[in-house]
Amino acid sequence: MTASPKRNSSVAGQPQATVRIALNRPLRRLFDYQIPEHLELEPGQRVSIPFGRQSAVGLVVETGVEPPAGIRLKAVRCALEHWPALPAETFRLLSWASDYYQHPLGECLFTALPPALRRGRPAAEKPDTWWQASGQPEALPANAHRQKALLAWLVARPQGAPASAIVAAGFTRDQIRTLEQRELVTETAAPARDQTAPNPTSIPGPILSPAQQAAIDEVPGPQSGFSASLLFGITGSGKTELYLHYLKQQLDTAAQALVLVPEINLTPQTVARFQRYFGDRIVVWHSALNDGERLSTWLKIRNGEPVVLIGTRSAVLLPFTNLRTIIVDEEHDSSYKQGEGFRYSGRDVAVYRAHLNQCPVILGSATPSLESYHNALSGKYHLIRLEERAGDASPPTINLLDIRSRPLEGGMSRPALQAIEKCLAAGQQALVFVNRRGFAPVMMCFDCGHMVECPRCDTRMTYHRRDRAMRCHHCDYQTAATEHCPKCQSEAFKPVGQGTERTEDILASQFPDTPVVRVDRDSTQRKGSIQDILKRVNSGKPCILVGTQMLAKGHDFPNVTLVVVVNADGGLFSIDFRAPEQLIQTLLQVSGRAGRGENPGQVLVQTCHSDHPILRSLCQGHYLTLADQLLAERESGLFPPFRAMAIFRAEADTMEKSLQLLDTLKPKAGITGIDVWGPLPALIARRADRHRAQLVLCCDNRKRLNHVLAYLCQELDQQKLQGGLKWMIDVDPQETG
Repeated sequence: MTASPKRNSSVAGQPQATVRIALNRPLRRLFDYQIPEHLELEPGQRVSIPFGRQSAVGLVVETGVEPPAGIRLKAVRCALEHWPALPAETFRLLSWASDYYQHPLGECLFTALPPALRRGRPAAEKPDTWWQASGQPEALPANAHRQKALLAWLVARPQGAPASAIVAAGFTRDQIRTLEQRELVTETAAPARDQTAPNPTSIPGPILSPAQQAAIDEVPGPQSGFSASLLFGITGSGKTELYLHYLKQQLDTAAQALVLVPEINLTPQTVARFQRYFGDRIVVWHSALNDGERLSTWLKIRNGEPVVLIGTRSAVLLPFTNLRTIIVDEEHDSSYKQGEGFRYSGRDVAVYRAHLNQCPVILGSATPSLESYHNALSGKYHLIRLEERAGDASPPTINLLDIRSRPLEGGMSRPALQAIEKCLAAGQQALVFVNRRGFAPVMMCFDCGHMVECPRCDTRMTYHRRDRAMRCHHCDYQTAATEHCPKCQSEAFKPVGQGTERTEDILASQFPDTPVVRVDRDSTQRKGSIQDILKRVNSGKPCILVGTQMLAKGHDFPNVTLVVVVNADGGLFSIDFRAPEQLIQTLLQVSGRAGRGENPGQVLVQTCHSDHPILRSLCQGHYLTLADQLLAERESGLFPPFRAMAIFRAEADTMEKSLQLLDTLKPKAGITGIDVWGPLPALIARRADRHRAQLVLCCDNRKRLNHVLAYLCQELDQQKLQGGLKWMIDVDPQETG
């Protein structure tokens, strides 16, 4: 894995102490450098090195390396810290992940660093300045609206506030400096902590029901070493209360814990519940944090502070030093799988990390993935069942609503609208699930049949009426929407199908006196928007929620008693072998939002295939029974989890180049015990003007498959590829199309 000596060498000389270094580049090789006499280095340490004509940040991988004979290597310039940024356990974890997912070690290691440290910044926080109001808003000019708002915000906080909190509230540092120049704010010292204030860490954990207590009693404590528990808890059974109770009972005051959640939009609600019991021990990690916030959290973790970290998938890679418990909430969620670059599974890496740390890992879900369920059936995981809802709540009733031959209004049938009307009249809330954002997925001319397609992808563009735009949800290409057909200029140019915007409009016209709240990626882009939406819904006042899968993930809406699924047929006839599992999980998860409070819940599933066996079984609400059926189908078809799978993907400016590259791999991959499918064009063959093809490899023996994958990657690295031709590998893929 060492680089060519010519790349790093200068002139011949005597052998020197040598170190092997990884760079944050997509290179499957490491680089040897000379260690200056005044430096002592160890694996995981950040260093500054000369690289070509530039300076680069590297991570030490190995010391005591045998230097190449007759070559004088370039020297490491300096160590950026006197301690390793990646401790030994984190280093082992990332080295394993690099081998397992066949990704360059350097990029894997740097994933565990915050962006500031990747760029070479010092591993230290900038002091957070506190500011206090020293004047009143009336002293400002009438047109200084934001400065007035900031000053009023500070006046309401007599002790002052740190600059980070001021920025988080929506103000800017320039506004602070302007107020300082006007002598309306002054820099002040941070107030001493009030020792008489109640300490959340002294609050006992939540009181559990007998069923919850029986479930949590089955989870071994950290003192028992490694264990993997699959907590199957139906929606509304109180899995979060179990997590809180377990951590309060089992986590000592010096230990660290990790709680993984699939989406950033789940974080605010989850963080608030955990802060009630753990106070300042709670820290968060997700992509919406700025560089300073991520560096601050990273330093707390690396320094061994007794934090409980709540984060999305990349949190599992951080350099914990005293990790004693890992919890993976909604473990089935596909968001745990990275879709590009370093394609790791946060859930699977969490299990391996627990093994390295010899600590328990709890995988919780109302709809466990078939992989995890299979591991529980085979004895690798301990299956824990929690099949009672918390309190007096009962599971919702699920009914199929056949919409064949029924007139629809924006995708909504009359019985569904009547059910919503009845729900609102009772002072309750309704949730309408539409798994497409935008106004309509297609704009079509009813005279010539023309449909607007993306010029860069093999897919149609979505109409967003709010912005008068046509957008591609695959490459983000967008253009202005028109009222006439661009091909024949006909006025019979109409939206076809329904998205969240269209459903929102229909419901707003049907129920003009009731707020309609849309929750999708478009409506939650602004910082703090999801918190505002949750606060509005949790007030309990009658409203209609309209949204995508974001509404199906872990939210607790006590006054939602009705869920309407606009179209449940999307996953019934997909070519992806995972589609039935994902359909069932989505429908049961969104159904679980109903009836979590005192009132019973009802779910209406609109479908054109009410006789389909999957949907009929779904009405019974017994997920594990359905999972048993799907596992039997997977086993007969020799699909994961009964065989290991990996996909080589290629993309180029022509499909011929992509297929040609994979054709050269196929005979090398097809050794005994390896089944090779393809190469074939991807389901969306052209995306962002790149033509994509794939080669699927399956094997009964994971070690054999891993060995073949490593060999193929080495072969590809040695090839000089045509310009613009790229390849990537996806181990344990979640998407096979």
